[in-house]
Amino acid sequence: MTDTWVNSAERIGADLHLELSGPGSRRAALTRALREAVRSGRLAPGTRLPPYRSLAADLGVARNTVADAYAELVAEGWLTARQGSGTRVAAGPATAPSGQGARPGQRHRQPRTPVPLPPRAHGPRHNLRQGTPDASSFPRTAWTASYRRALQAAPSEAFGPGDPAGRPELRQALTEYLARARGVRTEPDRIVICSGFAHALRLLFDRGTREGPAAGGVLRGPLGVEAYGLGFHRELFAAAGVRTVPLPLDEHGARVDALGRERAVLLTPAHQFPTGGPLHPERRAAVIDWARTRGAVVLEDDYDGEFRYDRRPVGALQGLDPERVIHVGSVSKSLSPALRLGWMVLPQRYVGPVLAAKGEREAWASVLDQLALADFVTCGAYDRHVRRMRQQYRRRRDRLVAALAARAPHVEVTGIAAGLHAVLRLPPGTERSTVKAARWQGVALDGLAAFRHPQAPTTAGDGLVVGYATPSEHAYEAALEALCEVLPPE
Repeated sequence: MTDTWVNSAERIGADLHLELSGPGSRRAALTRALREAVRSGRLAPGTRLPPYRSLAADLGVARNTVADAYAELVAEGWLTARQGSGTRVAAGPATAPSGQGARPGQRHRQPRTPVPLPPRAHGPRHNLRQGTPDASSFPRTAWTASYRRALQAAPSEAFGPGDPAGRPELRQALTEYLARARGVRTEPDRIVICSGFAHALRLLFDRGTREGPAAGGVLRGPLGVEAYGLGFHRELFAAAGVRTVPLPLDEHGARVDALGRERAVLLTPAHQFPTGGPLHPERRAAVIDWARTRGAVVLEDDYDGEFRYDRRPVGALQGLDPERVIHVGSVSKSLSPALRLGWMVLPQRYVGPVLAAKGEREAWASVLDQLALADFVTCGAYDRHVRRMRQQYRRRRDRLVAALAARAPHVEVTGIAAGLHAVLRLPPGTERSTVKAARWQGVALDGLAAFRHPQAPTTAGDGLVVGYATPSEHAYEAALEALCEVLPPE
């Protein structure tokens, strides 16, 4: 059977694109093309080239033509050939002028080339920004085992176009896990998989250019929001034409009694972001009563509900009224934001519009990652990882508190009963200068003012939002030392 391009690619496991042009024989054209590919860096040092027969079939030339071209470039020092290892790009190829090759058997003297310097590190020396877990603690071994099991057990249809609702295996696993761990009341057909909280907001509010039920967005404003929160979320609402109304905050969470004619409200009831603390039980009940009376809906951002240290677990607000609360969660804090997996637990009336907004095929969340997460949750690995990280982050929090008590006892630490960050209360008028000093010293962190709604009064005072989960374990002590150095004196 005649070799084809597909056959050779399947056999060697790699393709090599070359254009044979210019004067001379096919061998000369192939030699020039290979030399230029190495010189330009398109073929990196150590790259293994296809066998003679495979490349000859791909290019439509004789096998001897490829063998002679390889031999010439080996002689010139561009390539190396070793029995059992094949033909590879040399570690330090010669730099002969284009179109000029050495005579067979003659090697060019290797020119001196500058040794490349290691890439310069970008970003701060110490990263204490909130929002990300310790990337070095990702459970690689357990995740790999779940991925392998998921692939082996996956039905063939899982490798086709993805269902916009998400894989049934994951929706079933989440139904059981969220009921057990977060007190969520739902069924698999009321869960829609998304790529994270921001994606959920876009599906719910973005008007886009769609036609039909989602043309004006699933939800509309005005939207009540907490006076302090992520500016990125406010930007999403602004882009969707949704007006946001800030709700004051105090030691009991958002002042939901300030809600009026809004059509929805976005809350972080388990752990207010970024000031910390759960929404008071009376206010949890009050916001549900408001939603029932107004025919409105509550958006629950359960961004780090698994991580609590000095208080009893706070269940999901959704458990009080599944028809008035949209519960949104993800693995961005518990596992990694790189997975891009989240979920919406929806009242029944919103399932159809959200799926219409998402489209007929899954375009965001990897189906294979969904299957792996389903196995990871079902086999208990997710619970084990969360418990391990809860202990690790609690130790880090305690080290932060101890360091401040020793080095800066005048700085109060708040919001530390749960979550992955703390708020450091600063003397009035010192927040901006402290953030600037931290930047100069290579410490990345945020001031409390960066999270304030533009229309909200400054009620939280001066402070820093410090993410103690972000640094790797070996870098944490140095990060704490650098933080204490930039704090203002008493």
